[in-house]
Amino acid sequence: MEPPSSAGSPPPSTPPPPPSTNTASPTSPTANPPQSSARPAPFTVTCTAGLPVIALVLRLLTFVFLLISLIITAIDTVTYVDDSGLEIKVDFSDLYAYRYMLSTTVIGITYTLLQTAFAIFQVSTGKRFGGAALCYLDFYGDKVISYMLATGAAAGFGITVDFNRLLLKGTDASDFLNKANAAAGLLIVAFLFSAISSVFSSLALPKRA
Repeated sequence: MEPPSSAGSPPPSTPPPPPSTNTASPTSPTANPPQSSARPAPFTVTCTAGLPVIALVLRLLTFVFLLISLIITAIDTVTYVDDSGLEIKVDFSDLYAYRYMLSTTVIGITYTLLQTAFAIFQVSTGKRFGGAALCYLDFYGDKVISYMLATGAAAGFGITVDFNRLLLKGTDASDFLNKANAAAGLLIVAFLFSAISSVFSSLALPKRA
């Protein structure tokens, strides 16, 4: 008796392959890059020292010219007699342009005194008072004060030139206007020093690293 033929029998079943575990090497192009848990460094603000001695000299020069301009404007008066024989005294407060010029001078003196104190502190201690926050105050404050001084000087020059064209030379009113013109000239010089100070405050502006 012959053994049964194995031709019709099904092939023996093979065990299924083990599941893939995706063990790609770190150098494989398909491998996921490692995720870093470290956060990026935050922006840090550092205030550069600049040239504190030069900045202090500029502040002092600005203050001196503003103070002289203020004194000349405040004491500049003229008294004249009208057609009826009445004496009339005129000073800076009677003309809006001179009042504006004096106001800008007073504001400039106040701001310059404050900045001069900060500059003296920095020169004497080697440290900047207020740190980075004061750098922004210098930057924006110098710009605003410079523009105010320039407009005040322009107002003084404008009204002086107009009145000088209408009045005779050598009169008391002409002397009054000439003194006001000198005060406006000192104010424009103070503006120039203040504008240079604004350049140094721009250089000392905090940098982000």
